[in-house]
Amino acid sequence: MTTIFDAPEEFATTALAGFAALHSRFVRLVKGGVVRSTAVPKGKVAVVIGGGSGHYPAFAGYVGPGLADAAVAGDVFASPSTAAVARVCRQADHGGGILLGFGNYAGDVLNFGVAAERLRAEGIDVRIVPVTDDVASAPADTQAKRRGIAGDLVVFKIAGAAAEAGLPLDEVERIARHANARTASFGVAFDGCTLPGAGQPLFTVPKGKMALGLGIHGEPGISEEAIVSAADLATLLTDKLLAERPAGTKRVGAVLNGLGSTKYEELFVLWTEVAARLEKAGLAVVAPEAGEYVTSLDMQGCSLTLLWLDEELETYWTAPCDSPVLRRGAAIATEPATDVLVNEDGPSSYPAASEEGRRGGACIAGLFAGIAAMLHDAEAELGRIDARAGDGDHGQGMSRGSAAALEAARAASAAGAGTASVLAAAGDAWADRAGGTSGAIWGLLLRSWSSALDDDAPADGAAVVRGARLALDSVSSLGGARVGDKTLVDALVPFVETLEASFAAGKPLPAAWADAAAASKAAADATAQLTPKLGRARPLAERSIGHPDAGAVSLSMIAACVAKTLR
Repeated sequence: MTTIFDAPEEFATTALAGFAALHSRFVRLVKGGVVRSTAVPKGKVAVVIGGGSGHYPAFAGYVGPGLADAAVAGDVFASPSTAAVARVCRQADHGGGILLGFGNYAGDVLNFGVAAERLRAEGIDVRIVPVTDDVASAPADTQAKRRGIAGDLVVFKIAGAAAEAGLPLDEVERIARHANARTASFGVAFDGCTLPGAGQPLFTVPKGKMALGLGIHGEPGISEEAIVSAADLATLLTDKLLAERPAGTKRVGAVLNGLGSTKYEELFVLWTEVAARLEKAGLAVVAPEAGEYVTSLDMQGCSLTLLWLDEELETYWTAPCDSPVLRRGAAIATEPATDVLVNEDGPSSYPAASEEGRRGGACIAGLFAGIAAMLHDAEAELGRIDARAGDGDHGQGMSRGSAAALEAARAASAAGAGTASVLAAAGDAWADRAGGTSGAIWGLLLRSWSSALDDDAPADGAAVVRGARLALDSVSSLGGARVGDKTLVDALVPFVETLEASFAAGKPLPAAWADAAAASKAAADATAQLTPKLGRARPLAERSIGHPDAGAVSLSMIAACVAKTLR
């Protein structure tokens, strides 16, 4: 159990500050992450990595010469927000473009993806490489659907070495993708992990059993078997990965990773068996590593990662690097950075609004007061629903996000902002505070909705209905979810379609919204019978059947809350 903390909600932020203070030779603290504290040549490709906290040394521990240029850190097990990703990238940019690397999880895909779009609009060339190494989460013929686990270290190490060598962005991206395609991991857990402040672990493993194919965010394994000897465990891990060995491969990189509570001595014992099996398979092991590289708070367990080497990959796998967690080769000459970091996103200013628009902004802020109160009360229930096949943090994220949205909406309204600007500010704040998948979706949803509104007018019915369609289109386009995938979209589509139909039939907005809220509630309830096709619940599909999707449920609850206010 995680026992050392003050306020649980500040655990990740405080831990990052402590890390930066201890490792100032490598990093400088910025809002939402860290950047290299050593000078970087102008024109160098910046490798920016990130994800949720709780995985130390991933991701901040990988920042340093020869590895990453910056890391973005979200809350525990939650993706960093779009704003945080963009903010850290701006600090890390040195004119050569940016490679964004992260584990393949829905929240990270959304937040890093939206941030990349914003940065490209600012003239910064950004490429994205999600890591997809977990063989337990999808078959080999659908590698793009796999999760990113300890293979993060491998892919980021190779990308960082390519960037340090001065290669252009096209080449750094190509090499990183090549490394990802030839990296595979498999893990087991002997016990679950507990979030700071939580009274019980996110999942448990029966005594004498081990969970196979676990995730690193508190997701349970896909099956359970009796605990075996080190020799048999080595056979299990290596057999899973050797099944995907590319033809003709004779050399391999390896990482034996502890998940948080497994002793290093245990890993060393296991490595002797793993090495013997790789040698028996005719593989020469190059620069192996054993230790903690991608953890899951206090989870007890381990994973094995193999990198199928060719000449090019071996060059970058063995290249020098110097970071808090990984040091190789000759020291890379560095000098302290002298540029000044700016941690702010800029002043909060809003377009001039009419009196009617300001009244509309105040009404929007009033809606968020009801939403935030409702989600605060529903936090535990939404977390319980999410824990069926996810990591149980949906209620916490929705409560934090809506509270931040309310604060931002009130501040914008007090500053004289109009209807559209207040809603956009609320969306940005929701995304920034909540992080994760839900934060990304609700930030995108609300900002897209706001584009149909006007700062010089209240939110009339026609504009609200148009905004609902824009919100749906944006969420569907970026996230890729469709009806039947068991996501928020299953409740959002019937909400929007019913709202449009009822309003077109002549019903006033409050009545049309009530119809739409009822449709979304029915659709959210019906997700209990669906099998998840996206997100963290997908590898645990059987556990999810019979239980509704937490994102769909929370959307229907928000719709009902707004309907009550409109009445």
